[in-house]
Amino acid sequence: MSKLVIVESPAKAKSIKKYLGGGYEVTSSMGHVRDLPSAKLSVDVKNSFEPKYAIIKGKEKLVKELKKQASESEQVLLATDPDREGEAISWHLATILGLDLNEKNRVTFNEITQTGIKNGMANPRAVDIDLVNAQQARRILDRLVGYRLSPFVSQKIRRGLSAGRVQSVAVRLIVDREEEIKAFVPEEYWSIDAKLVNHQKKCFTAAFTGDETGKIKLTNKEQTDGYMARLENAVYTISSIKRGTRKKSPLPPFITSTLQQEASTRLGFQAQRTMRAAQELYEGVDIEGIGITGLITYMRTDSLRISEDARAQAAEFIKERFGEKYLPDKPNYYKSRSNAQDGHEAIRPTMPSLTPDKVRRSLTPDQYKLYEIIWKRFISCLMASCIQNTVKADITAATPEDRTAGRYCTFSASGYTVKFDGFTVLYGDSGDDGKEGRLPELDEGEQLKIKELENAQHFTQPPSRYNEATLIKALEEEGIGRPSTYATIISTIVKREYVKRSAKLLVPTELGETMTMLLKQRFPKIVNVKFTAQMENSLDEVGAGKENYVKVLDEFYGDFEKTLAKAKEEMKDVKLTLQEDYTDVVCEKCGRNMIIKTGRYGKFLACPGYPECRNAKPLITETNAACPKCGAKVIEKHSKKGYLFYGCEAWPNCDFSTWDKPAGEECPKCGKSLFKRKGGIVACLNESCGYEKKVRRGRKSAKDKNDENGGESGGDE
Repeated sequence: MSKLVIVESPAKAKSIKKYLGGGYEVTSSMGHVRDLPSAKLSVDVKNSFEPKYAIIKGKEKLVKELKKQASESEQVLLATDPDREGEAISWHLATILGLDLNEKNRVTFNEITQTGIKNGMANPRAVDIDLVNAQQARRILDRLVGYRLSPFVSQKIRRGLSAGRVQSVAVRLIVDREEEIKAFVPEEYWSIDAKLVNHQKKCFTAAFTGDETGKIKLTNKEQTDGYMARLENAVYTISSIKRGTRKKSPLPPFITSTLQQEASTRLGFQAQRTMRAAQELYEGVDIEGIGITGLITYMRTDSLRISEDARAQAAEFIKERFGEKYLPDKPNYYKSRSNAQDGHEAIRPTMPSLTPDKVRRSLTPDQYKLYEIIWKRFISCLMASCIQNTVKADITAATPEDRTAGRYCTFSASGYTVKFDGFTVLYGDSGDDGKEGRLPELDEGEQLKIKELENAQHFTQPPSRYNEATLIKALEEEGIGRPSTYATIISTIVKREYVKRSAKLLVPTELGETMTMLLKQRFPKIVNVKFTAQMENSLDEVGAGKENYVKVLDEFYGDFEKTLAKAKEEMKDVKLTLQEDYTDVVCEKCGRNMIIKTGRYGKFLACPGYPECRNAKPLITETNAACPKCGAKVIEKHSKKGYLFYGCEAWPNCDFSTWDKPAGEECPKCGKSLFKRKGGIVACLNESCGYEKKVRRGRKSAKDKNDENGGESGGDE
């Protein structure tokens, strides 16, 4: 008999099997096997919030096979991911398979390498019930909020809406920022820049800072014109030069949130794309000449801790590649945030000597790009600081007459040169603003020639809208959500149309604004940033064994139920209608403009005069294609099960329909519309034509795989 090791994903199982060798069977649970059934609340609120778990639909056969394998094995080891979600999956597996929860059958791997697997197998432990309860508490809390609040907002705004404990706060942050932008009143200000030439005929730019009375803020054209007049025929003299040095320290290694932010800024990756590639790098990739190996440590972490072994390997690499002077006098250590769980190391390469170039041929483009920034960030964080020589020149400008009278204008120019590049030889800071540059050689008392004097009008700018990187940063700073939830939160609020993406910025829709307004008025705690952060801390206390999860749920739910009952009573006759739901389609029965509503089978048009006027009809979405049979328009349609297909608007007089999407092109052979088929084929559906062509497709950026661990939210956050 062999020992059975159960992990979450097939890819991870394959990697671990390579290191364990004979005597072990490694299989996958394909993520969660048990959950709260979605058809009902599945939580007994009157009986200590007892969850009613069931085998996830479609996994019955898998569970049966796991039971069979477990019964035939000498021992079962649960090796799911080393976080709360992974702990909960192990607990569910142990319960289903009848394992002793006091037995040391839980192993965790911070990295999928020979060392990581060896260390994990050598230190088995019992399933951590505190971590399990922390996950259960989050899952139950999110289920209570989602299933009790969602029907209310659906009834008051639009059918099919959902509200979530964390997603609603994220939407509020975006809505509040939009309100700041709308309320912003720009203020005028001006600038004066002098382009000057030194004795070596080198040009540089200095900015106006004030006059003999001190610093001056230019607020209008008249004031600026007055100084421009004073500067006619002025002589520019360097009054003082300050030279110094400054040290620029490397950035710390990545944690989940900073990895997502940096991938968004540098690579243009959305959070989900980042986490998908990171999961693949952690679980293992088949590297040419090495075989299947995990390239990075566990990617869901909020800790900046680095193992001493990894430090030593990185130091050796830095010394060999760049020289000993690139190592700091004292090793760099980084302090995690005060509320960090510190359960795992920072995100780092498992083998520092395995450079991105060595593995490039074995990785997809997304995997390579992400591995490159992880590797560079880690190596650079252990390197010496960058040393810069700084220089600041203060300049006075005045005509001889004004200077005699003690009247003058002041300008300033600053810049730097790199004395020692340090860590920047490998990884520069993407946050550098680039405003400072090199200054030519300047001498105190030197007179400068004026090449050009420019003034410009400016206006203060409103705060920027959030993008994925800045929203994740805000969520982290406010203590909203946890590392594994950020990607899920953002994808959820976009998918549910509370927020839309516009040139990579997150903009609230009218639906999102209306939802937030309703929740702020009726459920202020649900969308209160501080309250949500406090709730997150309470749930962390559960995970640390310092708080009882039933008590946490009870304290929240009692107040929540009272608030919900009051809102239902006070708004029983209220219905909020969105302007975005109105269309130009006129009701042929009463003349009102029809609105878009959502029913069991999707969206449709309905008269807003209901119940006086009950007129309703399908919402027709036209395409740019013409029917190959009769020439009428091809429109989008939905089957009874909700699947999208395309058909002729002249139905039932014309029976043309297809699953193939219109391609937006005309057939070069017969002139009819082309459609996209599977396999990258664009074809003409005119039966008498038969034209088709193969479309060249780019390489996929990441493997097409199931989201085996969709974050700690379980979908409700």
